[in-house]
Amino acid sequence: MRGGIRLIELGHPYFTGMPCSPNHPGFRMTLARRHGDMVRPDGGSASNEVIVTGGHVGTHIDALSHVSQDGLLHGGVDAGEAQRGGKFTEHGAEHLPGFLRRGILLDIAALHDTDILPGGYEVTVADLERATKLAGAEPEAGDVVLIRTGWAQLFTEPDAYLGGPSGVPGVGVPAARWLAARGIAATGADTTAYERIAPGAGHSVLPVHRTLLVDSGIYILEHLALEEIAAQSLSEFVFMLAPLRIVGGTGSPVRPLAAVSR
Repeated sequence: MRGGIRLIELGHPYFTGMPCSPNHPGFRMTLARRHGDMVRPDGGSASNEVIVTGGHVGTHIDALSHVSQDGLLHGGVDAGEAQRGGKFTEHGAEHLPGFLRRGILLDIAALHDTDILPGGYEVTVADLERATKLAGAEPEAGDVVLIRTGWAQLFTEPDAYLGGPSGVPGVGVPAARWLAARGIAATGADTTAYERIAPGAGHSVLPVHRTLLVDSGIYILEHLALEEIAAQSLSEFVFMLAPLRIVGGTGSPVRPLAAVSR
């Protein structure tokens, strides 16, 4: 785009075989019609595809229907009642907002002078406070806060990226509460589950999801691609996002963008 605005991709392309949480069906795409299968009288031809995917595959956002605690969704909504009929009548993905807000990148890997945080590392309140000072941007109400661990560099290596034996770095509960106390609208990370996954534990418990989605009504973005924006030392930007309005769904694939001045 010519002019004063430059757009930076904050998400991964979607491809068959990309890493996916074991809790969700993976992404598959194949051509349903190929050029030449049908040729029109004027010589024209068309091709199209079939896509099969879960709502929490690749770069995506969690709706508030995604997680419950003791049978309740955010705001005390009865999860069992809300999901009757095979779709959510409350907190469905069609209610996910569009985003045109201030984005803040907190580069925790850079904070620790490393390219990639070790598996199982827990991002702490002290990390967030130090990273905020490094970024020169204090999270405020309505902001979108993105956490870089460096883990996106492993995205094309599914076994390493999912971190079964090694665990995956991510935000701990105290750090999530620190973010929630600032009234942010959403937060995301360059990992499969946003929060810390202990070595060998898999996705057996996800307490940060409860803290953010259920207790606080804060949306979670996962599988972000934050290497380009980090390489350019951009800690504050306009964050842009338009989720798919999937009626009764629990999440949506997304294409997040950072808009910055040239």
